[in-house]
Amino acid sequence: MELCSMSGLKGKVTIPGDKSISHRCVMFGSIANGTTEIHNFLSGADCLATIRCFSTLGIEIETDLSQSKVIVHGKGLHGLNAPSSILDVGNSGTTTRLISGILAGQPFNSELSGDESLNSRPMKRIIEPLTSMGANIASVLQNGCAPLYITPAQLHGIHYDSPVASAQVKSCLLLAGLYADGETSVTEPSLSRNHTELMLREFGADIRSTYEIGSTKATASIRPCTDLYGQKITVPGDISSAAYFIAAGLIVPDSEILIENTGINPTRAGILKVCEDMGGDITLLNERTEGGEKIADILVRTSKLHGTTIEGDIIPTLIDEIPVIAVMAAVADGTTVIKDAAELKVKETDRIETVTDNLKAMGADVTPTDDGMIIHGGNPLHGTSIHTLLDHRIAMAFSIAALVAEGNTKILDSKCVDVSYPTFYDTFEALL
Repeated sequence: MELCSMSGLKGKVTIPGDKSISHRCVMFGSIANGTTEIHNFLSGADCLATIRCFSTLGIEIETDLSQSKVIVHGKGLHGLNAPSSILDVGNSGTTTRLISGILAGQPFNSELSGDESLNSRPMKRIIEPLTSMGANIASVLQNGCAPLYITPAQLHGIHYDSPVASAQVKSCLLLAGLYADGETSVTEPSLSRNHTELMLREFGADIRSTYEIGSTKATASIRPCTDLYGQKITVPGDISSAAYFIAAGLIVPDSEILIENTGINPTRAGILKVCEDMGGDITLLNERTEGGEKIADILVRTSKLHGTTIEGDIIPTLIDEIPVIAVMAAVADGTTVIKDAAELKVKETDRIETVTDNLKAMGADVTPTDDGMIIHGGNPLHGTSIHTLLDHRIAMAFSIAALVAEGNTKILDSKCVDVSYPTFYDTFEALL
């Protein structure tokens, strides 16, 4: 994909369904009784990997991806079948970590494996606490990564103090807790995205969340239950995907973009606060709550941005948006400091390295740190070849950078956007 600078992006966009919620709809629907009907499902490669895995486990799943509709015919908590082959999780860390919690409580053997990138991502963060619950889960290559091999075990409820705020770790353990012999709880150093807690409650799970008084810590607890019940769910637009159009609306001259029906769950909406802190003109319209999730239309207009410091508890609420936030910082006045974001190193790429290398190639003044980066904004950006390393968020973030760079920018391996936003460039062209 080759792009050049432009101005005057105007119009309305509708963002595809939230990736995190789409994954969970299929997973929870599969282990629920009855039918789960999902509308505005994200048909990205990662979510399709989740469908593929549960189909292999014997769940009938109807898909009409042209209408973004999926129907899951659930078979209950104990209705999954032993897979006849290795479960292919593709490039999806969410699929891998969450399904491991479910499989740990099953009476059959299973093996999970993905592509080269997935099989290099850290899985000790789920292997160790699942083992503490009594699970038999092992890294096949004994390197703390997938492939993972899981055999039957009796699970026990535990309390786990997670060293990182990770929705994937938390969700894995809560799902395993459905099959344990007592309560399972997870305490995080700060609250990660809480889609699992909200949705499992809708499905009928005995789950609760608490905040420790005088502390930023958050605890989620679940008790084993007999049944979950299928639901009808409309997935809100994914704010992680909306982030690219928020950024475009703010930094491309003479622009005004309305992003409709976007999820603004507080555990995901940190980018809105950061944009406001940078001086962004953002207005939330038509705010409402559906299925426990907050939703709004987001109106953004071209703004004069300035640097800020991004750190602490807000990081888990915007970890996937940091690449495009870094792009905004590069064109803003002043200095932006991003820290407490070491989790970026274990995403599809080391995003600290990938972001800083590509921003430098475009002429930005950016310095990587152990847990983030320091960006001195205001240097004119120029077109170059962007090395995405097959990371979908790098491809989309630097597509936005291309709009304010002098000359042409070539996004290498741009097809990788299919992981989370297959229609990204079509949506983009509709604003031109």
